[in-house]
Amino acid sequence: MRPRTEGGSRVEVAVREHAVLGEGPTWDPVAGRLIWVDILGSRVHTYAPGTGRRTVMATEQHVGAAKPTADGGLVVNLRDGVGSYGPDGAFRWLLHDPVPGRRGNDAAVAPDGSLWAGTMRYDEAPGGGHLVRVDAATAEPTALFPSVTVSNGIGWCPLSPRVYYVDSPTRRVDVCDVADHLPVNRRPFVEIEPGAGFPDGLTVDAEGCVWVALWDGGQLRRYTPDGRLDRTVRLPVPRPTACAFGGPDLRDLYITTARSARRPAHPLAGSLLVLPDAGRGLPSPAFGG
Repeated sequence: MRPRTEGGSRVEVAVREHAVLGEGPTWDPVAGRLIWVDILGSRVHTYAPGTGRRTVMATEQHVGAAKPTADGGLVVNLRDGVGSYGPDGAFRWLLHDPVPGRRGNDAAVAPDGSLWAGTMRYDEAPGGGHLVRVDAATAEPTALFPSVTVSNGIGWCPLSPRVYYVDSPTRRVDVCDVADHLPVNRRPFVEIEPGAGFPDGLTVDAEGCVWVALWDGGQLRRYTPDGRLDRTVRLPVPRPTACAFGGPDLRDLYITTARSARRPAHPLAGSLLVLPDAGRGLPSPAFGG
């Protein structure tokens, strides 16, 4: 079967915004809202599609990701480590690990309730970032990949114990087996051809297919569990960054985007987009269970 290619006519604007580097969409089922961040704008955004209500919270540092916690707060991947905001807004560090020139980037909550948090250097120096697992009960860190460049998309397969991972400059989506909650046997899953952009954030749907945003490629791609490209969605912006299913039935695919200093400004760059009825997503666990 030939892969399906769609134009951007079905893609809608969920929130018109001018985020510098929109990232990390996550559906919060308890609050019925989408959480996403503007990394370089140091902002955590929320959007409730049922009511249209939006909130914006400023953080004191660049924020790579924000995920809901089991107690109704947020866990955040900041410049200097991983912290949490309680339901009352009180902040505390879970993992304080400042390294000059480095910041937090994408993160995801694993099925066991731990946080897998990535970092990168601002200058994108090779090997300057890492991926770490932060235990939900103890906040104890475990190094998963100690030397990566731009740690990005992370997603777990519902069909077998494996996890997908992106280090963007490699132009690959990798896959690992999972043993004792840790990734093992890392290997290429798909490679993105030159000229098509760089893999960034990803999500895995209920069929076990991997959706990946292509930075500087202006598109989303869906790959089957055996690595076959079966769907391409062209977007009205050059720099999509990540995607996640949301809405009460997890059928709408939300897409974060970024602006570019090297290109003419696109009117929708930095906005939150949505592809209605794109498929069927998986519930995202909260940090802590």
